[in-house]
Amino acid sequence: MARKKKNVDEMSFLDHLEDLRWLLVRSSAVIVLMAILVYFVSDYIFDTIIFGPTDPNFITYRFFCDVAHKLGVTGDICVTELPFVIQNTEMEGQVNIFIWTCITAGFILGFPYVLYEFWKFISPALYPKERKNAKAFVFFSSILFFLGVLFGYYVIVPMSVNFVATFSVSKVVKNEFNLESYIGMIKTAVIASGLFFELPIIIFFLTKIGLVSANFLRKYRKYSIVIVLIIAAIVTPPDVVSQITVAIPMLLIYEASIFIASLVEKNKLKNG
Repeated sequence: MARKKKNVDEMSFLDHLEDLRWLLVRSSAVIVLMAILVYFVSDYIFDTIIFGPTDPNFITYRFFCDVAHKLGVTGDICVTELPFVIQNTEMEGQVNIFIWTCITAGFILGFPYVLYEFWKFISPALYPKERKNAKAFVFFSSILFFLGVLFGYYVIVPMSVNFVATFSVSKVVKNEFNLESYIGMIKTAVIASGLFFELPIIIFFLTKIGLVSANFLRKYRKYSIVIVLIIAAIVTPPDVVSQITVAIPMLLIYEASIFIASLVEKNKLKNG
């Protein structure tokens, strides 16, 4: 028998815990379903998407090469060779990688539903007017996440691959990357970028509950710029074009978060 819906004020800690449990169950079920669908196109996922950045003709490499030529930038920005091989060194390595890659892709595809479940979980604590914004929340949060995923895949991943492939402490050392290490780098870059692009949404909620303010974000802006530039320097080759390409979107996301925090604060003052 289904549990009768209770008013949020009447719900105990265990009731909230039960709701959270079912949120995780439903979200996990959708992620697994998406992972099963990914299985049927796994050849394309691996051959074209995952191993795409290992090809010197990958779209990102060609784009930056064309931009460098148009700007008259000299140096080795054009990728002509990626001197490394990817190997599997564990008995069940490829099987495990296959399963977890499908699950990761399932999470990315199922992210809008996970957001919807999250919204349903927190909506009882919101005002009625705010509860009506469920569609807008899921839509804009999903768009930001997918933009972050694309940014991670088309910018962070190829630049990281190019950097580690061409970096060498000595000509004696040959690059033979482990399959798990390569896939792990891609998953980390893509998921981390997707979640980072959710920063404006996170700031919105933190400002609503009073944990963050626009002045706080402005105060630590200079530190965020330094951190972003350090990240850009780490994940990109040592050229200005690549570093700026990585840094600018991240700084724009931070500035958008400040703007959103300001709007929330003004709305609070307006409504008393």
